[in-house]
Amino acid sequence: MTELSIVVVSHNGQELLMRCLQSVLRAAEALALEVLVVDNGSQDRSADAVQSQFPQVQLIRNPDTRGFARACNQGMRRARGRHLLLLSPATEIDPGALAAMTSFMESTPAAGAVGAQLMHEDGRSRNSVATFPDLRTELAKESLWQRLFPQRTAHQEKSLSGPTEVDSLLGACIMTRREVLEDVGYLDEGYFFFLAETDWCRRMHNKGWRIFFLPHVRIIHHQGESRVQNRATYRIDYYRSRYRYFARHHSRLDCTLLRVVLLVKLCLQCTASFAMALGTFFFNRKEVARLKARWRLLAWHLAGCPEPQIDPAA
Repeated sequence: MTELSIVVVSHNGQELLMRCLQSVLRAAEALALEVLVVDNGSQDRSADAVQSQFPQVQLIRNPDTRGFARACNQGMRRARGRHLLLLSPATEIDPGALAAMTSFMESTPAAGAVGAQLMHEDGRSRNSVATFPDLRTELAKESLWQRLFPQRTAHQEKSLSGPTEVDSLLGACIMTRREVLEDVGYLDEGYFFFLAETDWCRRMHNKGWRIFFLPHVRIIHHQGESRVQNRATYRIDYYRSRYRYFARHHSRLDCTLLRVVLLVKLCLQCTASFAMALGTFFFNRKEVARLKARWRLLAWHLAGCPEPQIDPAA
């Protein structure tokens, strides 16, 4: 049986994808692994590049963009590995990282998932984990909860010496085991891009699996650029994902309070952005762009929160 299956979901970003696959094959070492690339309707000939430069990689071509969760599931359903790694195409794997993560999973039967420390290219650490969303996290800044509950909020300002149990991992690098898929199921395809992995980790917790972060395992994660091309569309999808997550994991009262709080907050933000833009006589392009994005988000709420159509970031 294949030891490790690596699933990479790609949407454009051919150069980063090529660097990612090169690093994966260099880091494979003695592992019996397979690599699957799910191309989510790329327009930059990424899929052709994979087919010509990496014939050993299994390529799944989607004619259109099907979202992060659905594309990941396509790859995982075809995968044959005992362990499965979801990996962003904007990453580069350090030598030994794959072996270290796989070894940890083998030696920790209770681990449902494990993640590595994501790094900027210049060596600075990046956030690699997330706290489960609840009303507290929605009402106050994340930095406050990092100070109040440091034991479950590993982040770049915190120094950790060894494996740490956390709430959830980021989808840029998350390894699980086949038994988890059989017990918990695949990613919820009702999420398009945001919070799919958070929901997955929550379901693992609910089934008794533990989630670990390995600070000594380093993976470079380049900043995605396509997400900022349409700020309003991505904010709409993030809000929709938050509402879906709360509906699945919180009470009806919490869901109602969340919508009320976020709508009031959004109205205040729109008012503040309008005042800022007006105060600069609309010459501040950044503030005008922020105002447009917030107004679109407000209009989406007033329209009843319809399903958005977006492309996921690389």
